[in-house]
Amino acid sequence: MHLSGEGNSKMILCVEDDSAICDLMIYTLNSAGFEARGADCGEKLFEILKTVKPQLIMLDIMLPGEDGIEILKKLKCSSATEDIPVIMATAKGTEYDKVRGLDLGADDYLTKPFGMMEMVSRVRAVLRRTESRSAAKILQLGRLTVNTGEHTVFADGERIQLTLKEYEILKKFMENLGLVFTRDQLLQSIWGESYIGETRTVDVHIGTLRTKLGKCGDYIETVRGVGYRMEARL
Repeated sequence: MHLSGEGNSKMILCVEDDSAICDLMIYTLNSAGFEARGADCGEKLFEILKTVKPQLIMLDIMLPGEDGIEILKKLKCSSATEDIPVIMATAKGTEYDKVRGLDLGADDYLTKPFGMMEMVSRVRAVLRRTESRSAAKILQLGRLTVNTGEHTVFADGERIQLTLKEYEILKKFMENLGLVFTRDQLLQSIWGESYIGETRTVDVHIGTLRTKLGKCGDYIETVRGVGYRMEARL
């Protein structure tokens, strides 16, 4: 999929099938200085994405046809759209959907019904985070290399495929060598302050990250009773 830069200036794409809610979201975002457009289903979203790359997507989970989770999977599996920040909108009592969305690469979520000012605040917070991490750099540690611009990881000369959360954990460690992070700190930093899941999620992701990195996985140390850190073992 090729995306042009047309409409790229602070454009937020709202995927919401309730026209009254969608119109209110667009009006509020426009009033806050953003350009906003709407789509009422996944099919229309992907039609728009053929010509426009938005700065952020507001994605409702409950949609006609494909639901938001399936749409999110498609977005994150395409090199053309994987870097577009996504905020999921979920109904009350659907924590499972929130966890799935965040694990699949959503940047944040809002629980319906949400206030319009809260939505604008979340949009600005996510854009600040994503813009701050967009500056490309090479992170090197022993036989491990992370290229933040290309979003690639190499261990012992071999390219390693990581999930978004595994990548963000690794990048966090590589940017803060020797610094110990508690599980709660990693949860807040990688999954967001609004994430309600258990710290066991961190242990599971670090376990799979170590496995994928092979011998370089030994760089990630467990600090008993505290959390994790990354140290070079050259």
